[in-house]
Formats: sequence, structure tokens, C-alpha cells
Amino acid sequence: QVQLVESGGGLVQPGGSLRLSCAASGRIFSINTMAWYRQAPGEQRELVATITTGGSTNYADSVKGRFTISRGNAKNTVYLQMNSLKHEDTAVYYCNLRYGDSTTYWGKGTLVTVSS
Repeated sequence: QVQLVESGGGLVQPGGSLRLSCAASGRIFSINTMAWYRQAPGEQRELVATITTGGSTNYADSVKGRFTISRGNAKNTVYLQMNSLKHEDTAVYYCNLRYGDSTTYWGKGTLVTVSS
């Protein structure tokens, strides 16, 4: 009964910015970790960024200094602000919600294309 819905994907030029949003609904524990993953064609899904209920964040080395993950005022809403976008950032971006390593939920993904 947990649903994750992403939005905000689209086409952007190199060096540009884009903000992704994810809204989680349903029966959600108050302590959780939300994250963004991405998957490029022919590649494995990789972790981009995580944020805990307490606000602690972690980022993949490839996006440090360019991407920012944050939680909104609305409960279980998470954003990914992407700046200085590169061609290699092109991927389907997925929202994720988890409790430790045992329980996890996925959104259906939103496509980000970085191209001139």
C-alpha cells in the first residue's frame, strides 16, 4: 500500500539544472530512508543520493557538489536538485523508500535526458 510517484524529468542542456520530485503515500513508518537511484541504458541501477528522516545525506562521488537531495515540508516528499548536468547524467531516475535493508519500495521512474 506504499506508493512512490516521481515527477520533473525531461530534456535539459549540458550545464543546465533540473529538479526531480517524489511523493510517497500509504502506510509509512516515521523513521525511514529515501533515496534516488538511476539507471542508464545497458547499465546497472546505481545509487545517487540518500537522505534519512533526521536529514543525514550521502551522495555518489559522481554527483557530489552538483546534486542536492532534500525533504519537503510535506511528509515523505523528497527532491533531487540537479545542477551542472552532464551527458553522463542521462538515465531513468527512480525514487526509493526503505526501512533498513529489509523493506523497500520503488517508484516507476522518470527520464532525464541531458543533450544539446
